[in-house]
This record gives sequence, C-alpha cells and structure tokens, in this order.
Amino acid sequence: MFGKKVFILIGLLASFSMVGCQQTSEFTPQSEEDKVLYSFGAIFGQRLEQLELTDAEADMLLQGIRDQVTSRELKVNPDDYQMKIAEVLQGRVEGRAQAEKQKGSEYLNNFVSAQGGERTESGLAYKIHEAGEGQRPTPSDIVEVSYEGRLIDGTVFDASESPVTFPLNRVVAGWTEGLQKIAPGGKMTLVIPSDLAYGDGGFPPQIPGGATLVFDVELHSV
Repeated sequence: MFGKKVFILIGLLASFSMVGCQQTSEFTPQSEEDKVLYSFGAIFGQRLEQLELTDAEADMLLQGIRDQVTSRELKVNPDDYQMKIAEVLQGRVEGRAQAEKQKGSEYLNNFVSAQGGERTESGLAYKIHEAGEGQRPTPSDIVEVSYEGRLIDGTVFDASESPVTFPLNRVVAGWTEGLQKIAPGGKMTLVIPSDLAYGDGGFPPQIPGGATLVFDVELHSV
C-alpha cells in the first residue's frame, strides 16, 4: 500500500488545479493579488521539495496545471496515470528518505567514534556534558527544558527562546529515552535517527523525510 505521505502530496498537486498560473518565465509579483498567488504557490512548493524536481520536471508539472486551469485540451488523460503517479511519488519520497538515512548514519557513527558519544540499543546516540543533580525523569513526568534542534548540516530548525514545559511521553521517542539519562541541571547532546524522530515522512518543510536530528538540551526541572 502507498504511504499516507504520498497521498497527501497527490492531494496537494490536485489542489493546484483550483489556482491560476503565470507563464513559466520568471517574473516579480507586483500587485497584492500577485503576491498572494505567488505565496500560495511557494507554500505548496515547500510540500513538494522532497520530490527534488528538476527545472524541466517542474515546468512539466506547471504545464499540466496550466492546461487544466485554462481549459486547454489535455495532452495526457490523468485518469490513466493515477496509479503511476502514486508509484513515482512513493519512489521519490522513499529515495530521498534513504539518502537522508545514510548521511545520518554516517554522522551518528562519527559522533560516537570521534566525539565521545554513546549509543543505546534503540540506536539513539547521546553525550552527557553535565549529569545534573537529583531525580532523573521518567516518561510520565513533565519536564522543563531549553534546547536547540539542528539538522546534521548544522541548519537550526527549532530552538526554545525560553524554557518550555511538556510531558516527556508526548515528544519523539529519542527525546523520551534520552532525557531520562540526566537530572535537573544536566546538559546533553542527542543524535536521534529518523526512526526515533519523524520517520520517512519527516516534518516538511523544516525536517526532510529520513532526517537524523541533533539536539542540545538542558534539563531545568522535573
């Protein structure tokens, strides 16, 4: 069966058919309506980034949209390609996720071998900078933390501006496992493989499918 992520992408492609299109030549939005339509397209484009379309492929996609919204004769019957669309999208999504996993695995191995990290049975890697004092949290506890989350290329996708509070069992599995290793006042780095984070689907547009995530975390209280 095809993954839920693929059908979401198909739905996004279909929703383009409700919106007018400009010609393929580049242009600068002038009016407020231009800017609204351009922004709408850019937002949907973020959801399609994981397909890694070439310029030629993007032009072909836009041509199909243009022909549909301007009531031109379609060059291909879309009904004949419903299953093929799903197959191609699934392949693109899985291919990128696998590439991300490979890079993440290399990063995690280097973190353990060269940077003094430790690896758990689940595949999580961590390094404790300060152990903290007192009782360590359990999954059912509520924790107060400060953190910064990065992709393995150093891109920061999330960071707390001030300490945040949440139940430890309501976050990704890598956090739930990792935070149990330090006490209040503790600081650590977590390297979380995708299967303990957001999986093959990722969390577009900030986190691609298959991404390994790096977090610097300080535990303030339990």
